Amino acid sequence: MTSPKGKIMLVGIGPGSHDHMTQRARAAIAEADVVVGYVTYIKLVADLLEGKEVVRKGMTEELDRAVHALASAREGKKVALISSGDAGVYGMAGPTYEVLFQAGWTPESDVQVEVVPGASAINACAALVGAPLTHDFCSISLSDLLTPWPVIARRLDAVAASDFVVALYNPKSGRRTQQIVQAQALFLRHRKPDTPVAVVKSAYRRRERIEFTTLDKMSDCDIGMLTTVLIGNSHTFVQHGLMVTPRGYANKYDLDDGGSTRAGERAGRSLSTGLLGWMENLRADHAEGISIAALAQQHKLPADYIEAVLNAPVEVEEAVASTEESEA
Repeated sequence: MTSPKGKIMLVGIGPGSHDHMTQRARAAIAEADVVVGYVTYIKLVADLLEGKEVVRKGMTEELDRAVHALASAREGKKVALISSGDAGVYGMAGPTYEVLFQAGWTPESDVQVEVVPGASAINACAALVGAPLTHDFCSISLSDLLTPWPVIARRLDAVAASDFVVALYNPKSGRRTQQIVQAQALFLRHRKPDTPVAVVKSAYRRRERIEFTTLDKMSDCDIGMLTTVLIGNSHTFVQHGLMVTPRGYANKYDLDDGGSTRAGERAGRSLSTGLLGWMENLRADHAEGISIAALAQQHKLPADYIEAVLNAPVEVEEAVASTEESEA
């Protein structure tokens, strides 16, 4: 008789409230024989675990969790390996696949693997403070337990200069107290001291706390391992207790005139300063004698990129265009 196929379900349980857990996440836990997770996450789903084998692991025992999940699945059991937020965002999906590959696992093996997505901390915290992620954003973990600090610092410096809205994960712990201070210093090299910042602790959990502050005061806030720090870009603002990052509609539409299209712009088409318009202006400036080096400095872009753009074939924008991904 063929033994039953085991399964590992990498379950993102969201920020912690059952109201924000997906239906599939709840179903995965319900069908599991074994539930494995960090002790704090196990507590968040304790009322869903009756009759199940529960394996509680410590904060730094991620690989142990993955190894235990694989061993149980090879016995034919269904295993829910849980992460807060999303299992693929600083969660258990990555280390589990590493353990699986190291053990010779392939998708055709006797253990099935399913990643069950969940709302990450960046989504949960953004929802609580307004709409800070409406434009380009990224996330960076300040944990140097596995990543060298110079790597983290280079990333912080790059995103600060690039004007992303940034979510800082793992910003501070009892032993790691200076990382948030260093991050603040790197951001202040590129951004104004009054840049809006939201500090969200325990989003959608019992001890939820939200604090609005500014970049120059950020490191003075109550920050810990259950905190996510959202740093706005140069256009982010706070009004009526809500943090908002404009999408850029004001670049194309006159919001004071009923949303009419500004001169030189067309609804559903790229901005006049979008790629093709910018390339046209760049060529015109270069033809008037402005050097590549000067153009690179003006646009804050690498000179070799400017040169490549100038040498690229001239393209004509299509006469008929779709509504450009809903003004995306």
